[in-house]
Amino acid sequence: MTSNRARTVFLLAHTGRPAAIRSAELVVKGLLRSGIGVRVLEDEARDLPLPDEVVLVKEATPQCLDGCELLIVLGGDGTLLRGAEFARASGVPMLGVNLGRVGFLAEAERDDLDKVVDRVVTRAYEVEERMTVDVVVHSNGDIVHTDWALNEAAVQKAGAEKLLEVVLEIDGRPVTGFGCDGIVLSTPTGSTAYAFSAGGPVVWPEVEALLMVPISAHALFAKPLVTSPDSVLAVEVLPHIPPGVLWCDGRRTVELPPGARVEVRRGAVPVRLARLHHASFTDRLVAKFALPVSGWRGAPH
Repeated sequence: MTSNRARTVFLLAHTGRPAAIRSAELVVKGLLRSGIGVRVLEDEARDLPLPDEVVLVKEATPQCLDGCELLIVLGGDGTLLRGAEFARASGVPMLGVNLGRVGFLAEAERDDLDKVVDRVVTRAYEVEERMTVDVVVHSNGDIVHTDWALNEAAVQKAGAEKLLEVVLEIDGRPVTGFGCDGIVLSTPTGSTAYAFSAGGPVVWPEVEALLMVPISAHALFAKPLVTSPDSVLAVEVLPHIPPGVLWCDGRRTVELPPGARVEVRRGAVPVRLARLHHASFTDRLVAKFALPVSGWRGAPH
């Protein structure tokens, strides 16, 4: 017990969900009982029944995780992506508990909270790195915006009335052009998110690659493309159409000026995820999407 007292965990929760409030209470009590300190954002603490031992942090900055061993996130996909912002900026591994629907970034479900606490207390978890993308927006030769994403950067039309007209480029060479609702530029982690909804392939997380997936393209050749992780993907928005918008992980957005060029390349900084299970991604895929596998007999031994 005493060896745990120097350990600290940061807790991030979607306090708008009653399930998150109950889950946070259970996790905090379990960690404190084992001598592990807990930090929580002051804004979230107002909605949580927390013991006095919990350390409250006023400002949501990467520095608020200094000295923390883990970032535990309780919530749906949006909360997990918010947690990924903290995890990337601080380098602290994120352990996600899914309180939403699919939750591919999560490592546990709400029914596993006791196991989550036990695994954290005994350090029975591993850390893996997930590839990100760095995003640069050019206008008239100048860099006007930079960003990053764990799942995807999406170039989309700004309104419903007109298509976005684009030319796609890979490694400095043009590939094709068409009108569309948008283009998703995705990591393997994001292949089960927006890119999946747009008809892209599912890519196993350990595969290093970049994806370019058109959304509702008006063209004969508008297939999803999978490139080297060292490729540079670019989307040029034609200048004579209304401006589009750039979304990164569905959380951060910026309007694209007419004629903007959006470049995406492998991110310099990964996101670190804590893993409790050795289950294959195949099993995770089947479970998350409730895929029918009845009748499977397996390979002969």
